[in-house]
Formats: sequence, C-alpha cells, structure tokens
Amino acid sequence: MPDPCSYDYAILRIVPRAERGEFLNAGVILHSSEQAYLKSRVHLDQNRLCALWPDLDLELVQPHLEAFPKVCEGDPAAGPIARLSRRERFHWLVSPRSTIIQVSPVHSGVSTSLDQTLDELFQRLVVK
Repeated sequence: MPDPCSYDYAILRIVPRAERGEFLNAGVILHSSEQAYLKSRVHLDQNRLCALWPDLDLELVQPHLEAFPKVCEGDPAAGPIARLSRRERFHWLVSPRSTIIQVSPVHSGVSTSLDQTLDELFQRLVVK
C-alpha cells in the first residue's frame, strides 16, 4: 500500500445571486505538495443551475469553469496563470473572488490515492 500523503481541496461553486446565499457545487480542486499533484474536475448541472437562475448565460459560464482544470494542468492555452508553479497556481485558483464562480474555503485530508480521492470528492460533493 502506498504511503499516505496530505492534500488540500476546495469546491468550485456557481453563485448566481450572492445576496441570496445560493450556490451550486460545480467542481473540485485537489492539491498535494508532497506528490506534486494539482488536478480539478468540473461539471455544470445545467438543469439545477437554470432552476436557480433562469436567465443565466450558460455559454458564458461554461468556458470559465472549464479553465480551472486547464490551469491545474499548466495548459499554455489557459494563459499566464498556467505558467506559474504548481503551488502558485493552486493558491491563485483558491483565492477568494466575487464573481459568479467562487471557491469554498480550503479543506485538508490524507490519502493513499489522490486520483481516487479526487473522484470520491467529485462524486460526493458535485455529482450527487
């Protein structure tokens, strides 16, 4: 069995109306300095989001949400942020913002399989 390593994660949220305190979980970012790991998975449940905000332009939100995994991967198409170090990218991704896409506080854990942990968090916090 692999040695356990520590990780940090945050949840990506779509916040259509901040004043109402409503949001929809739309992704997870997982980072481990020990394992040089930074990945994100996203999913936009359009039906649930339209129930919260019927006038939302989904074609505007989707590309911004899809930028998170690209920044995690260091994809050059994601712009200058993708050229930062893995640690700097994580801190930039989880920094507070006041846009439609916001990030939860950062949480920590320990895992022996970061890919499995990312999948479990994604399934539990976003898909279900």
